[in-house]
Amino acid sequence: MSMSTTTEIIAQHWAFIVFIVIAFGLCAFMLTGGWLLGGRARARYKETPFESGIESVGDTHIRLSAKFYLVAMFFVIFDVEALFLYAWATSIRESGWVGFVEAAIFILVLLAGLVYLVRIGALDWAPARRRVVVKTTTVSHTNSHKQ
Repeated sequence: MSMSTTTEIIAQHWAFIVFIVIAFGLCAFMLTGGWLLGGRARARYKETPFESGIESVGDTHIRLSAKFYLVAMFFVIFDVEALFLYAWATSIRESGWVGFVEAAIFILVLLAGLVYLVRIGALDWAPARRRVVVKTTTVSHTNSHKQ
């Protein structure tokens, strides 16, 4: 007796199919249970946002400086580069001197990028101080109306 190809595939992957069915069933059960058992009371204060035991005060739409986002992006970029260096450090014996030179070049490029960011002021949190140029002029008190 030979089974059809569909039956063979189901027979080979039955555990995965059971897992998927149970996962979807559990999700449906939790959503339905929350809807059936959840509270239905509505009131004015039940609909207000609540954070850490403190009532919200003011507007939530605060404009943040673009520098905040820049510093966050720089952190993510340099953090990902640290992951590359960690992978390199775990395989230092296999990569040898060639890997060491490549990692040194990689670190030098990262340091050059960091120096560039510091030089252009991309990592400065405080706003740039304004330089006020004070021009001193001499005022002569000569009388132009001679009599």
